[in-house]
Amino acid sequence: MSGKRSRRRGNEPAAASGPGVAAAQGANAAGRDVINSVALHADQATFLPAEAYAPIPNDAAASGLSNIPRTKLFVGRTAQLEALDAAFAAPGGVVLAVSGLGGVGKSSLVARWATTRASARVRWWVTADTSAALDAGLAALARALQPSLTQLPGELQTERAMQWLGSQGDWLLVLDNVDDPARIHPFIDRISGSGQVLVTTRRATGWHHLATTIPLDVFSPDESADLFIRILNVPHDPPNIDVSTLCAELGHLAMAVEQAASYCAETDTRASSYLRMLAESPAQMFVDTAEGGDLEKTIARTWRITLGRLTDTPLAGDILRILAWYGPEGIPRDVLSHLGPEPAVTKAVGRLIAYSMITSSAGTLFVHRLVQTVARTPDADDPHRHPSDVKRACTLATEALHKALSQVMNPGWLQRSQLLLSHVLALAEHSPAEEDIPAAVTLFDNAGKLLRYYGMTRAAAGLLRRVVIDRVRLHGEDAPETLISRHDLAGTYEAAGDLDNAITLWEDTLSDSVRTLGEGSILTVACTNSLAMAYKTRGDVERAITLLEPVVEYAMIVRGDDDATLTMQNNLALIYEESGDLERAIALLDQTLEESRWFRGRNHRHTLEVANNLAVAYKEAGDLGRAIRLLEENLEATTQALGDENPDSLSCRVNLAGAYEAAGELDQAISIYEQALVDYARVFPRDHPHIFLCRENLSGAYLAAGDVDRAIVIYEQLLADRERVLPEDHPDVFVSQHDLAYAYLVAGHLGQALPLLKRTLADRERALGQEHPDTLKSRYNLATAYWAAGERSRAIDLYQRVLPGYVRVLGEGHPRTRRAAATLARILEEREGSEVGPQGADSDGAE
Repeated sequence: MSGKRSRRRGNEPAAASGPGVAAAQGANAAGRDVINSVALHADQATFLPAEAYAPIPNDAAASGLSNIPRTKLFVGRTAQLEALDAAFAAPGGVVLAVSGLGGVGKSSLVARWATTRASARVRWWVTADTSAALDAGLAALARALQPSLTQLPGELQTERAMQWLGSQGDWLLVLDNVDDPARIHPFIDRISGSGQVLVTTRRATGWHHLATTIPLDVFSPDESADLFIRILNVPHDPPNIDVSTLCAELGHLAMAVEQAASYCAETDTRASSYLRMLAESPAQMFVDTAEGGDLEKTIARTWRITLGRLTDTPLAGDILRILAWYGPEGIPRDVLSHLGPEPAVTKAVGRLIAYSMITSSAGTLFVHRLVQTVARTPDADDPHRHPSDVKRACTLATEALHKALSQVMNPGWLQRSQLLLSHVLALAEHSPAEEDIPAAVTLFDNAGKLLRYYGMTRAAAGLLRRVVIDRVRLHGEDAPETLISRHDLAGTYEAAGDLDNAITLWEDTLSDSVRTLGEGSILTVACTNSLAMAYKTRGDVERAITLLEPVVEYAMIVRGDDDATLTMQNNLALIYEESGDLERAIALLDQTLEESRWFRGRNHRHTLEVANNLAVAYKEAGDLGRAIRLLEENLEATTQALGDENPDSLSCRVNLAGAYEAAGELDQAISIYEQALVDYARVFPRDHPHIFLCRENLSGAYLAAGDVDRAIVIYEQLLADRERVLPEDHPDVFVSQHDLAYAYLVAGHLGQALPLLKRTLADRERALGQEHPDTLKSRYNLATAYWAAGERSRAIDLYQRVLPGYVRVLGEGHPRTRRAAATLARILEEREGSEVGPQGADSDGAE
């Protein structure tokens, strides 16, 4: 018997609490915001135009496409250009890395070759110093190839670009500033052989498995002097001694030479004067590191001289110190708008660009990391880095990001919010936590919740832990603001699969909320609801019911049919269903659906989710006719409200397929699953959980239809994929292990089924506990496998252990308990010659 896992709605209001909850509104108002702002961003991300789901056409760049920056001034590097020519003359895909010190000119070399010598039809430049930056660059490529993708979430744009690159040739992709080969290895594996990849990196080693490397050293003395003179635009033949001496003092580093020459050109300063100022104004020496120590020294000295010349534009120094707290690339220029009138800000930015302190492209600013390092390092002896000025810049940088992130609901908010989040993370990394101002706390709180929405749970947890510490420092241990932040952090732990830490934190927060705010406070209600759902997830349904029932009764009396009460009723019904009390679950879901239609509207997203949950409950109760009718109605309503290929519509189709399968209409079910999988692949990245779940359900349908071999192939690949992308003890990894073992059992491959069933049981006992429902299911199926293998005594021993566990955890009336009791009674009665085969086992898809 193969059951389906259906997508259901169980809201966790704590983790989605709204930003900027004010303490002055009191504990109840703060808690109310916690409950009422569930799925704020998810609701808005749902509505996308139909054309956004179309694949990128093969001829999207038939007339050519390039964003490679042009290099107006380029000197030397003849041998390296020829080496690039030779490397890319080879047929097929080529991956080449240009390695060298930061600021040595790697990007200029690659840009020069790509614009003047590369012949590819599509030439695209991507900053790749972080995974987020790589994804953003690929998303930009997708939008350039197909502008209709603009409103699609950034991660889906990235996936579209990778799919297009993997299926096309005649392209060159430049990955600039890669710091770790391992970061891009999976990406290269997906697109290798199709086009050509050119990497710039400071890393000289570790590339032998992935790319051929071309090392790039500093300029020769003639090359650096040539660059200096060409920037000056004053003929020197040969270069005078002052220019040569200055370039030597600068270490012949391309970036430092360019900055010094730009200064001299802008101010009509002679090289000898610049050399004298460099000697008279040495910057504080940084401690040399494994790489870049000399460059840090040079940039610091150059920076001080340059800003000394910009004292007539003091805002320029402020801007550079502010930009130092962000990520080095893609800083939106409009985050600086609050610093003064637009002409003044524009002038200051222009002066910095003229002196090569920053660069600008398409409305964003770029700053070299080492310039940033100097700018945010206090130095009492440097008038441009006085500790008070550096601290003030950090405050201004924080306030600017706070304002920008609060406006992400404007058009284009999906892409803009992800860009801003990268700078929030940089600010958090560089700024001292003990000095966080209130604006920083609110900024990190809002950013943490957005990161969780995007699935970046590790980064979200890091920011929200910092928020908790900050709020304890600012408000105290028992302040409502602190309790709300702990509540949100627990929800992030749960989203990351860390259920134990989530439950512990929710239990402590609930206790403190009851003690300080009272049992009837809204915050206490929210904590109780979240904790009950966590108990359900852990398999402790009786504890979940005992905890949530009185809260729902209280909410019905005090709040009435509002969104929070309806959410908790929905969650309590799901807990009833998990406990096997389908009659009570159906009654409560039916009531909640009627009330939600009245309060929210018939086609509201949450109303449709309640209808979906009710239909699934009917299916579990065996009322397939009613389940199918409701799912068909719900699919039609969801499609009309959200579109045919909206993720919620796709989930409705998958749930309907599950009901058809349960009714024995396997051909129809398989057809829907197969088409849904194709449609999911157009909407989501290949490793999205919805795609995994659809593949899991399709495999079960093949198995039910007798196509065991095809089911096993999908189950095997799904297990490999989940082990690749999920943590070792993630419940979905155990599901795939169990389902594959079940398929082996159905196929009669006991030699493969038994070891995998033993492994899954051991994993679940360790990670979930001895009497988690999933652990009991694994023990039951292992008993069935032992019986099929003729090991009757071991099978009976396990069956006898399973039955009392089901009684204690699920109750005597639960279908699994009844099936286990019937199986045990039968084998004890017919011990000799009885055959209880794999048909008595549970697929993990069963609910």
